[in-house]
Amino acid sequence: MFKNIVEKISLLFRDPAIRKKTIFTLGIFLFFRFFAFLPVPAIDIVKLKALFAQNQFLSLLDIFSGGTLINFSVMALGLNPYINASIVIQLLTAMVPALEVLSKEGEYGRAKINQYTRFLTVPLTIVQSIGIFVLLKNQGIVGNLSPLEFFSFIVTMVAGTFILIWFGELVSEFGLGNGISLIIFAGIVGRLPVVLSRTATVLTPETIFNIVIFVILAAVVITSIVFINEAVRKIPVYYAKRIKGNRLYSGATNFLPLKLNQAGVIPIIFAVSFVLVPQLLGNFLIYSKTPAIASTGRFLASTFDPAGFFYNFFYFVLVIGFTFFYTVVVFNPQKIAEEIQKHGGFIPGIRPGQATKAYLDAIVYRITTVGAVFLGMIAILPSLLSKVTGVTNLVIGGTGILIVVSVILETFKMVEAQLMMKSYDKFIK
Repeated sequence: MFKNIVEKISLLFRDPAIRKKTIFTLGIFLFFRFFAFLPVPAIDIVKLKALFAQNQFLSLLDIFSGGTLINFSVMALGLNPYINASIVIQLLTAMVPALEVLSKEGEYGRAKINQYTRFLTVPLTIVQSIGIFVLLKNQGIVGNLSPLEFFSFIVTMVAGTFILIWFGELVSEFGLGNGISLIIFAGIVGRLPVVLSRTATVLTPETIFNIVIFVILAAVVITSIVFINEAVRKIPVYYAKRIKGNRLYSGATNFLPLKLNQAGVIPIIFAVSFVLVPQLLGNFLIYSKTPAIASTGRFLASTFDPAGFFYNFFYFVLVIGFTFFYTVVVFNPQKIAEEIQKHGGFIPGIRPGQATKAYLDAIVYRITTVGAVFLGMIAILPSLLSKVTGVTNLVIGGTGILIVVSVILETFKMVEAQLMMKSYDKFIK
């Protein structure tokens, strides 16, 4: 297996086109890490890092911003506003007929929906910028700003988020794989060494033993993620003999591959973006001068603590919900049933048409249920392990592993497909 991986990596750098895409993607990563250390003026970085050291929620938020938040760089908000906007637009697409029709109009429809997503990102970024500013001001990390300085602060936050979105779109167009997922991946990988180093500073014989157990179980988690991403249910499809013109085409047997996890890494990214909202809102409201609002803020902050029960339960439910939602978006049994019938195919024992659609619906529901529950369990497993082992810092790394492994698998598959296409070119020539 290791020899096979080394061979594919060597092929990756041997092919000029793929090598160019790889270098371009790494170049975007380099620019991203540069911006991650470009701080916004008027922020007391020393006080900010002290606040992050005391608050596990902010540390969790920082890992998904790629370290841009703890340095309070121009990209401090990361891609959270864009991800939230994408979720809202996808929900509206499922409910609003006009958007649903637009989503089916090919490249033009996707471009328009992407444009609407960017429009919605602007107000969401402004709201989150104001929330972060108020939180930092109440902690004494940022002083009083003039109206012009405050306006510049908000504009800088919005500009940073849109530069990050632009980076992601450049990677999608000219680089390897899904740009947004790869940017999140780069941010998490960039912060993992920092998380591990923090854990290493508090090593004792007991914590070393717990870390060894944690690492072993983390390997089991990674294996489980790979298993879920690679698991496929094959539905046999038979094609009858056909006469086209003066030629007789013999029947054929094929398989319709249904993945156990059709949605990939998207449910985890969406769930993390939403599960952080109650805690962020609570930290914002807690400093209100109105007792009722402050009490609500304290309730949200304590209830949705990253180490608490409700946070992990909410996270688990969201992962399951988004897995089902995204599977419905990307997999259309009606269209597949029509295509099978159109080409003279049928599933053994199932009538073509609506019966095939109902059969595919039932199969997809069952395998998605298994995949969603398993993915939800893996999502909260690092937190459960931290309770058992007492290693709290690695909860962040464990959550990040979910995204890192999934993005690596998806990108590797895409590269492998391109290499396969290149190998077929030899026979065409």
